[in-house]
Amino acid sequence: MSEVMKGVYLTGHGGFDKLEYRNDIPKPVPNPDEVLVKIGAVAVNNTDINTRVGWYSKANTGDTASISSSENSNSADSDDASWGGDALSFPRIQGIDIAGEIVAVGSGTDADRIGSRVLVAPCLPGKTINETRFVGSELDGGFAEYVVIPSIHVLDINSNMTDAELASFPCSYTTAENMLERAKVSAGEKVLITGASGGVGSAAVQLAKRRGAHVIAVAGAAKKDEVMDAGATEFFDRGTNLIEALGTEIVDVVIDVVGGNSWPDLLEILKRKGRYAVAGAIAGPMVELDLRTLYLKDLTLIGATALEDCVFPNLISYIEQREIKPLIAKEYPLSDIVQAQKDFLEKKHTGKLVLIP
Repeated sequence: MSEVMKGVYLTGHGGFDKLEYRNDIPKPVPNPDEVLVKIGAVAVNNTDINTRVGWYSKANTGDTASISSSENSNSADSDDASWGGDALSFPRIQGIDIAGEIVAVGSGTDADRIGSRVLVAPCLPGKTINETRFVGSELDGGFAEYVVIPSIHVLDINSNMTDAELASFPCSYTTAENMLERAKVSAGEKVLITGASGGVGSAAVQLAKRRGAHVIAVAGAAKKDEVMDAGATEFFDRGTNLIEALGTEIVDVVIDVVGGNSWPDLLEILKRKGRYAVAGAIAGPMVELDLRTLYLKDLTLIGATALEDCVFPNLISYIEQREIKPLIAKEYPLSDIVQAQKDFLEKKHTGKLVLIP
């Protein structure tokens, strides 16, 4: 087998010029307890773009679209522009959503795993955020032909879906399921989901519907049909005054990936003892909180990043049992990664954009 592979190096924080497609990247070799995965497909995510431009740095306070579309960010040389808050080492191979096949194993790993079709967990949890590693950030990911990952975080999957379809699941669906799990969403509850046409939002719609929830989706009006098909019960156009449209104290749970200026309204529409879960801030991370709303209504605010232990195995079972469906907007060759990210930033699609190495 060749000792080199094709892939995309991220050479530093910044614009699209920091993505370098190459055919001479050393192919990784699995260490003890690791597996080598031949990548069949890898999806495009907000997190890949946010990491590239350094949006996770506290130096950035704007929305993800304006910063991600810029050739420069306020954190090009920052030492805190990663998920864990530490400096990244470059070059880095990004790509958090990986579907593929195990083609080699390190010592200590069962050789019978070779040939297994697998999905890679996007998050490798640690005791602290600094010890938690994210695929494509703190360790190399899927924008290449091969990747090495600890065996325990690579799960077999039995499905007749294509690699592109399977690659649409790991990051978005685990993020969504993690929020739903931590918020303890149950059948019959009213759940409002922001950004409902995006990867995480559309996943949350499906997964909340799977739990038997009444799903209220918020997204751009042009995406209404797709979002309703995914399982929404009600739909509101992005920018709608939710207090006027719904009233106050009307929903049990808010699942949010948007944040931004309209954030206070999300707490107003929650019932007493309502739960708010967040795993993104595409409209901006800086929000205004009236502490009286929080404590007088006995609300619970939940941040959700590192996955609960049950989340990724549960996702595998949902896929195998066909309880959720993939939403693929378009496929690209890996060499077209810049175009794929540009299309992603335009937000004209519903579901996932997928790269094929």
